[in-house]
Amino acid sequence: MHCCTAISALRLRIATLVLVLSPCVALYVSAQTTPATIQFDSTSGVFRIDAADSTYVFGINEVQGLQNLYWGRHLAASDRFAAAHSMPEASSFDPSVTVTPQEYVGWGGGLYVDPDLKITFPDGNRDLVLKYVSHRIDGDSLSIVMKDISRDVYVMLNYQADGETGILRRSATVENRTGAPFTVEQIAAGTWSLPRGTDYRLRYLTGRWAGEWNVQERHIEPGKTVLESRRGTTGAQNNPWFAIDRKGAGDQDEGEVWFGALGWSGSWQISVEQDQLQQVRVTGGPNAFDFGYLLKPREKLTTPDFYGGYSDHGIGGASRLMHRYEIDSILPRHPKLKLRPVLYNSWEATGFDVNEAGQMALAEKAASIGVERFVMDDGWFGERKNDHSGLGDWYVNQQKFPHGLNPLIDKVHSLGMDFGLWVEPEMVNPNSDLYRNHPDWVLNFPDRPRTEGRNQLVLNLARPDVRAYIYSFLDKLLTQNDIAFLKWDYNRNWSEPGWPAVTPDTEKNVYVDFTNNYYSILAELRQKHPKVEIESCSGGGSRVDLGIMRYTDEVWPSDNTDAYDRLLIQNGFTYAYSPGVMMAWVTDSPTWVNSRSLSLEYRFLSSMQGSLGIGANLNKWTREDLDEARKMVAVYKSIRETVQRGSLYRLITPENNSEQSVTETVSRDGKQAVTFAFLHSSRELYPFPLLQLRGLEENATYTLSMIAGDVGDGTPTTASGSYWMNHGLDLKLRGDFQALAFTLTRTK
Repeated sequence: MHCCTAISALRLRIATLVLVLSPCVALYVSAQTTPATIQFDSTSGVFRIDAADSTYVFGINEVQGLQNLYWGRHLAASDRFAAAHSMPEASSFDPSVTVTPQEYVGWGGGLYVDPDLKITFPDGNRDLVLKYVSHRIDGDSLSIVMKDISRDVYVMLNYQADGETGILRRSATVENRTGAPFTVEQIAAGTWSLPRGTDYRLRYLTGRWAGEWNVQERHIEPGKTVLESRRGTTGAQNNPWFAIDRKGAGDQDEGEVWFGALGWSGSWQISVEQDQLQQVRVTGGPNAFDFGYLLKPREKLTTPDFYGGYSDHGIGGASRLMHRYEIDSILPRHPKLKLRPVLYNSWEATGFDVNEAGQMALAEKAASIGVERFVMDDGWFGERKNDHSGLGDWYVNQQKFPHGLNPLIDKVHSLGMDFGLWVEPEMVNPNSDLYRNHPDWVLNFPDRPRTEGRNQLVLNLARPDVRAYIYSFLDKLLTQNDIAFLKWDYNRNWSEPGWPAVTPDTEKNVYVDFTNNYYSILAELRQKHPKVEIESCSGGGSRVDLGIMRYTDEVWPSDNTDAYDRLLIQNGFTYAYSPGVMMAWVTDSPTWVNSRSLSLEYRFLSSMQGSLGIGANLNKWTREDLDEARKMVAVYKSIRETVQRGSLYRLITPENNSEQSVTETVSRDGKQAVTFAFLHSSRELYPFPLLQLRGLEENATYTLSMIAGDVGDGTPTTASGSYWMNHGLDLKLRGDFQALAFTLTRTK
């Protein structure tokens, strides 16, 4: 008889009931529980994690290693797994340790694939062989202790299962119980192993400034694909997210997908490796490039969280699981989240030329169209007249604001809006009082050039004095002013990542200590100022990941606000991240990006697929423009909950130069569906593709209501979910850069 210990974790989850508190605030009231189950079979030494529609299994094999046995679709409770046995060597070139699918493995004993942990000891020894010691199950969490075969190096592996989405959160903590310091040269949160196969396809996200979030695909072949950032922060060139499906899968909502993301806002690395036996493993953690963390006796080093999930409803299903998990389990204040308010930002209207009278005039116009949050951008502090000076000197410019910020804030409040402010705390201009007083505070190598980007240098946030300075001025700013929101920007990557104030063997700790101090400032500010909300911005989408999303309420996906370009940018973003955190501004036309002219209606509909903001120069808008904006803002508020919290279906993606793009979002309670459709250019009298919706209840009745545009003649006003999904409907879209939107409301 198998002896099993089963602990069922009943987790509170967000339900579909919504309590409306104000025009821009809604709290989800939990009304259901979903179990996640962790079992350990002491006879076979097998761990089994069941959560939602997935099962994850690994065991302790005969050499006391942890070996993956299964990850995929949920299995029957009666299914049992035999004890794990390490795989025999494939040849003298491929020993057992290399070809066995390891959960967590040190570099040593003949390992040739990517290790999870690599250490150099003071005597020069670099061999590390980890063995299972013990484990503990606590509700939906599992912790396992491993130890090196001879040295007192301990590793605790942590697993947490989400009962609603099936997503697993993994991390590892290394503890030095030896009598001397050693250097961690590579450390991962863990390795995900997929069923053996040769038909896998990898999806990942790439980009650059103003061109972020491009979805890439490649067949997984023998060898290794490395996704990474060496830039000190997350970076736009790769994003720490992956999805793997079968190569032949073509539909957004069908087929098996294994997916995951790394929650780390520093330099990172995810390797996707197919070994000699066609087994696929995915390893993720801080980037091993230029890495070396000196761990002293009794000190611990904890990895970022590495998340993994499984969907049998295609890449669309994988995205919806990620969105739900982010909203319910990662974002601050979960599960009681506020809906994102409609925001106005003054940057494109005024640039650095901000002053009290000008900002008040913009605030009046913003309030008149229904904006709920007014944000003043760069230029309000120090001697900040352009991007050549002032960064680091965080005092209010007296020439621009002779009475401080309070008169402007009071004016904004009198108009029924809250007030937000732009900051860039981790940067300094050489032309600033801060740099003149503390030139040693920046990342630098002594007697080497200091490379500037956007005329600025990076403050070394790993230093305790720099951390104290940044926290102090932000705390003072929030204490002395009624500020509801900070747009936290970061406009360059690292260079010369030296830390000459510490010993040479400790300098590379900067990669971890910088990011951890960044997180700690955000956490401390949120604790002291709990009503303040924060946006992560980095010249666009260069710092978006599941690490920063634990501390910020929204993110800025791109500086490119061209409404047509945004269709592709927003499409890629939503593969990994929820539209509920995706800021999307309506700006002026033609844009600075492409000099492309687009109607105001088109620009609004593009931005209404995320968290709506407005960044145009309202002083140049006509009365008709303001009237149109007021109407669209009101419509957005009526669909905001669905767009920000619902289930997203990509009916037609703008990928591969598609002429069309269509998204549909269904609310959590199933009562509303919102569809946005866009046409680049019609050709040769071909009609827009027949639109067949998804995610509706077949036997329910839905009523159609147009937001903009029109549908084909003969389209019923009311029909069943089956009709809308199977018969579908025609859209009247013809011409260049046309857009249309409608809602379906469930009536019975």
